[in-house]
Amino acid sequence: MADLKTDPRLTPARPDLAAKFLEGKVKAGRFVEGADCEVIAASAPVRHEPSHQSSLDTEALKGERVTIYDRAEGWAWGQLQNDGYVGWLPENALGPIAEKHTHKVIALRTLAFPGPSIKLPPVDVLSLGCRVTIARHDGPFAITPDNIFIHAMHLVPLNVMEGDFVSVAERFVGTPYLWGGKTSLGLDCSGLVQVSLEAAGFPIPRESDLQEKSEGTAIQSRDFGSLKRGDLIFWKGHVAIARGDGTMVHANATHMCVACEPIETAVARIRKSETGDVSSIKRLNFVSR
Repeated sequence: MADLKTDPRLTPARPDLAAKFLEGKVKAGRFVEGADCEVIAASAPVRHEPSHQSSLDTEALKGERVTIYDRAEGWAWGQLQNDGYVGWLPENALGPIAEKHTHKVIALRTLAFPGPSIKLPPVDVLSLGCRVTIARHDGPFAITPDNIFIHAMHLVPLNVMEGDFVSVAERFVGTPYLWGGKTSLGLDCSGLVQVSLEAAGFPIPRESDLQEKSEGTAIQSRDFGSLKRGDLIFWKGHVAIARGDGTMVHANATHMCVACEPIETAVARIRKSETGDVSSIKRLNFVSR
């Protein structure tokens, strides 16, 4: 049996262990059934190795489900169910599947309180996209089954989607650049694209090379002033979002934050770096304007 050509970022397989559904498709020492759980922390790092010193590959947000195949010394190895990413998560960030989630955070971040008062010390900080279960309401607060109070204005039902994903990305302007990040405390270029599109109801892969290969029609023109709002501009290892006025928004290591700037200016600067020239421009057919 020969190994299939697989992307290790999206394939729960190692030389010693692999997911049961891959049996007969890849080589591994043993195959195991996964156990489903969910992220109970506000966010959970997904790392390449089971160590806090290992690189941050991505993050999983509160309420996200994960299939776990292995555990070792406080770490759990598995696959995120939202985008299929594989890696190691801290065990203490995971818990059993909770009641069906009803709402998600729509603010960049919101505080969770132990009671019905903003004067109480908050118990958590939840970022845009976190999922929660709301059991009841009391005045301005939405209350979870375990009596955590969140301002209702910062939540919407799960089926409510943003109308313009670019506006979501623009709200992150000034957020620090963080390799592998996906929250308002820090994110990277592809994290910004993924979080913004998901808020509008459009799932997309996690990393820029995978995003470039996903849905969308290639735009041949390099007249950057003619790009429409929501077009994605790709370089090797980088992605930005056109705003429709000759400017773009992106998380980048030059500004070390999410920033808006003229496309021509950014292209000229990036061309001089190891990233090089624009590799493609994609128009997302499912995005209405």
